[in-house]
Amino acid sequence: MRSIGVLSNDHRYQNNLIGNRDGTLMGEDSSDATEETEFDGEKIHPQPGVVRSKSNMCGDKDIVELFSTVSALKLAYIQLQQAHIPYDPDKIVAADELVVVQLEALRKLKKAFKEKRFLETKLDPSRFDCLRSEIDVFEKLLENLKSQNRDKDAEIVRLQQELYDLDSGNMALAEKIRGKSLERESMRILNVSMFEDAFRRASKSIHDFGRPIISLMQTSGWDLNLAAKSIENGVVYAKRSDKKYAFEAYIARRMFHGLSLKSYNVDDVLRFDDPIDSLIENPSSEFANFCGKKYMFVVHPMMEMSFFRNLDQRMLVLSGKHPRTPFYQIFARMAKWVWILQGIATSIDPNSQIFSVNRGSKFSDVYMESVEEKKEGVVVSDGGQSNFKVEFMVMPGFRIGSTLLKSRVYLSEMKHSTGK
Repeated sequence: MRSIGVLSNDHRYQNNLIGNRDGTLMGEDSSDATEETEFDGEKIHPQPGVVRSKSNMCGDKDIVELFSTVSALKLAYIQLQQAHIPYDPDKIVAADELVVVQLEALRKLKKAFKEKRFLETKLDPSRFDCLRSEIDVFEKLLENLKSQNRDKDAEIVRLQQELYDLDSGNMALAEKIRGKSLERESMRILNVSMFEDAFRRASKSIHDFGRPIISLMQTSGWDLNLAAKSIENGVVYAKRSDKKYAFEAYIARRMFHGLSLKSYNVDDVLRFDDPIDSLIENPSSEFANFCGKKYMFVVHPMMEMSFFRNLDQRMLVLSGKHPRTPFYQIFARMAKWVWILQGIATSIDPNSQIFSVNRGSKFSDVYMESVEEKKEGVVVSDGGQSNFKVEFMVMPGFRIGSTLLKSRVYLSEMKHSTGK
């Protein structure tokens, strides 16, 4: 092989490489020229190695480009793998696009090789076979890479679905934890102080329900004196307005009728400010059943008909529904606190008791308290007795351990005989 500089200056050598017109290929010196050889009447011209070397240079360039593209493809594939750990969607997309670009470059190389194949077949069949073999190897490698890429895509889809399932599970767990937290926040420690608070709320709610009852009776034309007399006959009221206590006593007797102290969970009712929300969320609960039965027992159908000119509320309650009407809301609030009293008493003390006071009993400030805020003239002796008697009980009392919640009663002064 001669250097390019020598070739450009040595015209004789250049002419020898090109050959003369009749096909004779000459060496550097005319004396060293290779003569033509005849075989079966045909001329054979020896081919110097420099001509094949020139062809190989062109082929090697393509192979180098092919290896460079494959190396770039491998690098892009490695970047695609690295984008998964840690999982980065943006890097995955960028790496995937880079793999596609390199695959497209390989496709173009393949097309170029195919176009050259026909020319190279005519010029050098052995070279074509070599390239064909190399192309087959790289095509197999390409197919292998494509298969791996498809597997990775399937793995990505599987992992995305797994991630979605995990996110959904986490959301469900977070919602469950949030619900438990709300329950813990609404849950109160059962103690005597809580029972005392529930007792006061129950007493007040009975008073609050008595007010619309009396108002509706007045509006509907009821005789309140006759109605109060039918509840408690022969009672001498200190004031006319005290007759409201007779209606409260009627409501309390109905609400606590048949009540037996038993322990049960009241958290579901306590966590709602409006008991109607609890009834709607749990329409088949024990509290809902308690509300329905007590409404039927406290509000007589004749009373409801006179109040509302229909029995729509009653029919809804009978069907297991709970209307969000002002009247029923007040009733449900009262039922809530009576229900809570019944449920938490034995939870605090299994030996808890409920007690009532009979009419005519002498007033004792140990077990009773007057419903009237200021009852003048109540004189209590050392034995706990007084000069007043019980006309009727408005609210029963409770004994929780060593704590006594007094029964609320309406009193009248006892008349003492002057004779012996």
